[in-house]
Amino acid sequence: MTVLPSQSDSTGQNCVVKLHCKTFKADISPEAVTSVFAGRLNPSILGGNNAECGTNRFSVWAAEPRHIFEFTDDGADPLGDLEKALDRYKLDEPAAAMLPAGMFCGGWIGYFSYDLGRFIEKLPQTALGDLDLPFIRLCFYDRVVCCDRTARQWWLLALELPDDTQSPQAKLDELLELLNESRTQSVPVAMSGNLQDVDISRLTCNMTKEQYYEALARIHRYIYDGDVYQINFSQRFECLYDHPPVELYHWQNRFNPSPYAAYIDAGDYSIVSASPEMFLTVRDGTISTTPIKGTRRRVVSHPQAAAINEANFADLVQSEKDQAELCMIIDLERNDLARICVPGTRFVSQPRTIETFPTLFHAVATVEGRLKPDCGFGDILRATFPGGSITGAPKIRSMEIIEELEPTRRSVYTGSIGYIGVDGSVCLNIAIRTVIITNGKAYAQTGGGIVADSDADAEWEETITKARALLAGIAAVQDS
Repeated sequence: MTVLPSQSDSTGQNCVVKLHCKTFKADISPEAVTSVFAGRLNPSILGGNNAECGTNRFSVWAAEPRHIFEFTDDGADPLGDLEKALDRYKLDEPAAAMLPAGMFCGGWIGYFSYDLGRFIEKLPQTALGDLDLPFIRLCFYDRVVCCDRTARQWWLLALELPDDTQSPQAKLDELLELLNESRTQSVPVAMSGNLQDVDISRLTCNMTKEQYYEALARIHRYIYDGDVYQINFSQRFECLYDHPPVELYHWQNRFNPSPYAAYIDAGDYSIVSASPEMFLTVRDGTISTTPIKGTRRRVVSHPQAAAINEANFADLVQSEKDQAELCMIIDLERNDLARICVPGTRFVSQPRTIETFPTLFHAVATVEGRLKPDCGFGDILRATFPGGSITGAPKIRSMEIIEELEPTRRSVYTGSIGYIGVDGSVCLNIAIRTVIITNGKAYAQTGGGIVADSDADAEWEETITKARALLAGIAAVQDS
């Protein structure tokens, strides 16, 4: 575990910090703001697009963190170390007194690798960990820019810390200069690309089609033997990539805007996520999770788009298989939340609903509850991580089978990306629709839920369709 100071700071643990802010309305391009912040050291960007989502309508830009917390495989208690880092700073008064509900007020932004789960549960270690990324990477930002996408309201936020070398006003002035710089930015974006032009056979995959089919046969045997009800099984594709990673993020935000999109640039590697799925939100003592189970394609530029989309929407609504899968995961999430919530407070606040995205229809539901008063963030991760929608049911046995059958570790894929604020608020996505860029290559991983009546051909095609949506962006950027 390492906590790296980005600047001089002699403060100790449990420091009280003050929030300062400035707000105004302005017509500023989110893409231009992304370009400006991406050019800074260690940027983290959440959103930055025009995706419509009532539960997460805010975009966040930050760079030049005060601290960086990283956990590699050199410690026995990553969650204990994490809680110590998170407890270092606490807000002196509720952010709700100054900010709209749900807005990030400053603090930590970063990711939790799916493979962090091996420090929570005892799992076999057979998959190859070839990407060598930290299990946790969080940056502490004492100044951020936020935008309310619905109200078109911009916010400049600065935390006043002990032993600051700058005044809060100086921090706000610096943020305003960055926004003013973005007004002069012109952001060219690659062409939309064509999913069907992506030649999967020219890409490197971590398993052959025959190996994929063999793995599904073994999953079906585990299901028939009563080990599990469902397994979320995935495969990973890789290709050469030699363009700035932020260009791929621009492409995703233009052609596939997602409410939980994220961009992390750690220097040696970058993460581009177009996730539509919320893993956890914590706000005012309430925790919620919104699993996705069930996906259908949505088309736009097609002469029969209306008819195709109507048919696909209806098929997802009526699918008994998809309904059963979501019901299983709802039960799993309810059980996870039971470990950290006040008894009698858990409930399904949003039953199965079909949500529409630029290229997909998803079936989702929301489960929430009231956290126990003494519940820390480490307790939340121990109870819920990784998300049940991308493991299977029962969760631990599913994770064991995933480790056995997937040849490489997932790394950030199906982990979580988002923030933990100094006010205790949390918003984390499920890192699906996510590309890892490192060492001149881009890695895109896709999968789906396998149940007793899953058809191997259909499941294969689903993973290929999902992969094309990511790889089309990579191809479009590199061909521009």
